[in-house]
Amino acid sequence: MTSTPPLELAERAAGAGLVDQQARVLLDELHYNVPFDGAWIALAEPGGTGYTSLASFDLDDKIVRYLSGPRMARDIEMTGAASERPPTSLSDLPYRSKDLQTWAECLLPAGFRETLSVALFENGGRHVGFMTILFESPEPPSQTLRQDLARLLPTITSAIDPVRSLAASAAFVGGARAGVVLFPAGNLSALPGLPGDKLLTAESALVAAARDTLGEGSRFASFLWPRGDRQDPIRYERVTVLGCEMRLGKVISGLVVLSPAPRLRGLTPRELEVLGHVIEGCSNAEIARALAITSRTVAAHVEHILVKLDATSRTLAAVRAERAGLYIPITRARRS
Repeated sequence: MTSTPPLELAERAAGAGLVDQQARVLLDELHYNVPFDGAWIALAEPGGTGYTSLASFDLDDKIVRYLSGPRMARDIEMTGAASERPPTSLSDLPYRSKDLQTWAECLLPAGFRETLSVALFENGGRHVGFMTILFESPEPPSQTLRQDLARLLPTITSAIDPVRSLAASAAFVGGARAGVVLFPAGNLSALPGLPGDKLLTAESALVAAARDTLGEGSRFASFLWPRGDRQDPIRYERVTVLGCEMRLGKVISGLVVLSPAPRLRGLTPRELEVLGHVIEGCSNAEIARALAITSRTVAAHVEHILVKLDATSRTLAAVRAERAGLYIPITRARRS
């Protein structure tokens, strides 16, 4: 049996690019270490709602769709396979294969008779995903096979973990000093390698603004956020929002990173707020109502903004401000 060291396995997967591409490379490489007849790897959706398929090995589309559906998720839950434990075979379970819906309806008709299945957890205990490798032979997997698979699990988990993939993207944010990962259910977690911040809580307006950005389909955004009173801030933070791959939307939303603010080009706190409304296409009257100021005052702010951004129109000013992240966004609550 060929034995690929975990480090080499990780390097080959890392060179594949997106998470699903890494997963396919991992299964191909894993096949040299743990001979099997089929395999499936998926990400766990938050709250135990199901699994998002990443890659498979020698399984047709019909089987992959079945494994990605609710019956597989129910069998995983019923057998305790979603818990943190060593790779488990069908022969280890107190069930007959025909008593498990996934086996009776899908895997047995496809010619599979045994499995090694395992839930994938990162070091902190977060449930990352699930993997099953399938065998046509009814013989229980050997202890050597189990040990070979267990040895590679940390490498596999790390390679497919979308949180780690996004965390690597955060390294490109200059001066990054705090960050969190956003999940679809509204919860969040620390971004590996960066501390948290009191501005980055599940209930914060900043996080609400970041979620609004991702909800509009953006994969990248940068804006400013005041630390302190909006009209008398101690300083501003640059907020960078990075979205995940669209197909992983049920698993992870994206991340938010704080870094030092850029040069503000003389823009005042009120002008930065006005710019947020201009970017959204608001008229002077709408901005005046939202900020409780007069339309004449808004017009004056817009004129000052055009000069400071060297723009000949509010449209051009909006484009330049959005590209440079020189604005304070409107949250959904403030729009209504």
